[in-house]
Amino acid sequence: MTLNKNLFESILLNYIVVPALLLVAISIVSGCGSNEQPQQRETGRTLIYTGSVTFLTTGNEEITTIDAAIAETPEQRSLGLMDVRNMPADKGMLFIFEHEEPLSFWMANTPLPLDLIFVNRARQIVRIHHNAQPYSERQFPSGEPALYVVEVNAGFCIDNDITEGQFIRYTK
Repeated sequence: MTLNKNLFESILLNYIVVPALLLVAISIVSGCGSNEQPQQRETGRTLIYTGSVTFLTTGNEEITTIDAAIAETPEQRSLGLMDVRNMPADKGMLFIFEHEEPLSFWMANTPLPLDLIFVNRARQIVRIHHNAQPYSERQFPSGEPALYVVEVNAGFCIDNDITEGQFIRYTK
């Protein structure tokens, strides 16, 4: 009986307990080494701000100015603010299109809540969508033909009294 008990303990130790402990140790060690990848995801894409957008009253008085990343090629416009996880309050993106027409944006793959500002050829703001939520597949239409779109952090328009009917001026 003693031999069988020793055999049982040996099997239990060698085939169950030791492999289980090894699995626990491997999962702990592999979990410690995986911190780099989530940090890279948290960082996201960094923008280069080469232009500026000035918001103007209907009387042509300056309200505020932001530094803007410019998206004027189809590739740049398609990428937009996708994977941008942090944008300072005084920054944004200006989309410049070839033709004035009704436009529609969505927030898929965009991790920041944004205000979307649609602007026509005369550089007048024709539509503002406030606080568009991250990763939303909802369409945000311009309502009227637009040639430009400015994306800024959610709340920017309310904080700076930016309203439809006002104007923008930009530099690239």
